[in-house]
Amino acid sequence: MKKIIILLLMILSVNAVNAKPIDITYDNGIYHIVLTGEKIRKKIKFVASDSLMTNKEAHIKGESILTINTGFFDPNNGKTISYIVTDRNTAVDPLFNESILENPILRRNLDKILNRTEFRVVECDNKYRYEIVQHKSGVDFGCNIITSAQAGPMILPQLRLEEEFFVVKDKDGNVVREAASVLHKTSRTIIGIKDEDAHILIITDENPMDLYEVQKLCKKLGFDRAMAFDGGSSTSLNYKDEIEVISAVGDGGGRLLKSFMLITK
Repeated sequence: MKKIIILLLMILSVNAVNAKPIDITYDNGIYHIVLTGEKIRKKIKFVASDSLMTNKEAHIKGESILTINTGFFDPNNGKTISYIVTDRNTAVDPLFNESILENPILRRNLDKILNRTEFRVVECDNKYRYEIVQHKSGVDFGCNIITSAQAGPMILPQLRLEEEFFVVKDKDGNVVREAASVLHKTSRTIIGIKDEDAHILIITDENPMDLYEVQKLCKKLGFDRAMAFDGGSSTSLNYKDEIEVISAVGDGGGRLLKSFMLITK
């Protein structure tokens, strides 16, 4: 019995050593990235740029291993529509975006917009973990948000289209307003949590999906929680100098973006 136990421990140790911190697979137009282990959690950093830049520019500037797009922004004034926390401090705040405050429709729904879903890296007792929660959700006692990026909507455990002001319906249930093409097929940047690992889906132009289709995919993959980052032409991925995803027309240089998720070296 002792030999069997020792053998099992050896197998588990080998598997732990061989587990890739960043594992990327590609199938049917979708990149599936799995981030495994405690060390990789400490290398995740959400950042916002002072001026708009491409995902590749952020990748190079941040000396990043892997970079994806994250929060929403206003392309007209370059200001954020999503909260970003970097190194425990709020880097950008949508309340400083006058285009939101000056728009009567957005202003009436400000509470929904400000409380959209975010992905967090949280430190508790010197250990790091992931959370996908509403922005105004508190953290457990003794825990701190190290870095986070808001966007939305939440996809799992439930799709929060109306609650986060992505869809507005009239009294008869007809959709009268839609944001971020949530009901239409487009490319997507999705992040989820399964057990203790983070999963990123880069759904490219080759296999565009609406968020109901994304929800089905996340359930099929067994995610516990999932949310959307900005998608459509913002969908971007750079991995080392090996993989680049651009979802934009024009010169092929990629859309100018506001915020990013970096995995530092």
